[in-house]
Amino acid sequence: MPEINTIFFDLGGVILTNGWDRDSRRQAAQAFQLDWEDFQDRHDLAFPAFDAGLSTLNQYLDRTLFYRPRSFTREEFTAFMFAQSKEYPETRAILSALARTGKYLIGAINNEPLELNQYRIEAFQLRQDFQVFFSSCYLNARKPEETIYRIALQVTQRAPESCVFIDDRALNLENPRRLGMNVIHHQNAPQLRQDLQSLGIAV
Repeated sequence: MPEINTIFFDLGGVILTNGWDRDSRRQAAQAFQLDWEDFQDRHDLAFPAFDAGLSTLNQYLDRTLFYRPRSFTREEFTAFMFAQSKEYPETRAILSALARTGKYLIGAINNEPLELNQYRIEAFQLRQDFQVFFSSCYLNARKPEETIYRIALQVTQRAPESCVFIDDRALNLENPRRLGMNVIHHQNAPQLRQDLQSLGIAV
């Protein structure tokens, strides 16, 4: 097996909590007294463009919330959105240990809207460990489609078999596996450590 020289991580569900998932939106609906069905329907329509960098945070908020007067401001709602992000310390420790070895190119392949992605990179100092971010908002392409993985391989000029991609969703692993990349279905930090070691990556 070729030696692995590149490790790609998903962010939400692996290194950090998901940025703006169903649970976060339910909490927002309760905190801001929103009509859940209406909010969810509007989210489903507006989010794909937001996630792919084709619309802004303000446009997303206009479409989901501020199409009518509200008792709260967009700044208050945005602060709530951003506050949902937390770090998973055990997997972050694995990421940081791998980065410190200097042996690997370490990149993110993640689906995330621009403003949320930028906030999370800054707030959790992700540039300390990641050298490159293949985020849906930069590439106008989203997992699980093949394009985002193909771009990551082309830009880094890495052979698929020399790469590993780590994601918490099995569907997101199907196309990278088809392209020839090694994949790990992340469930928890001890399992991740063991699966990396089975690929010859000492943590």
